[in-house]
Amino acid sequence: MVRKQFQQAKTGVEALKAMDANKYLKKVGLGRDDMFFWKQVGKALLCTYTIFGMAWLYNETSPLGWWTLKPRPKEERELAHLYERREFPYPGDTEAMEDFVAKGGMIGTAIGPKGVVESEGEGDNYQKEMEKKKFDKEAQKLWLRMRNEVMTELQEKGYDLE
Repeated sequence: MVRKQFQQAKTGVEALKAMDANKYLKKVGLGRDDMFFWKQVGKALLCTYTIFGMAWLYNETSPLGWWTLKPRPKEERELAHLYERREFPYPGDTEAMEDFVAKGGMIGTAIGPKGVVESEGEGDNYQKEMEKKKFDKEAQKLWLRMRNEVMTELQEKGYDLE
């Protein structure tokens, strides 16, 4: 068997000349042949983010609201002003803060502008309030129907009711 000899170590300028960066870049998919592919990927990402950015901007400033095809109940539409985005003044600006507090302060806080604890209008219990209103309405209907039935039975028996 023939013994292999070690290659002479290259140092300095010789090492830089021998190293071919394109060879390594091609192995990881970043060579000259792949430039067109990465250019197309960049364009696609730019277009995608532009569309998402425009949709986000439209969502923030839209007069229609977002997902307008979904019907909203009347109560939710009436309470929509409570969930509007509000511009808060800079804390150091005393005039703007006074105007802000005079107009109603922060909606959703526990204490209102006059220092009174606000217990109604909590966003968390909105669904429960809606269910409670529906239940009360059905109970009222049932009560009126039962009362009318009793009144008609008593009138049939000859009692005079006013």
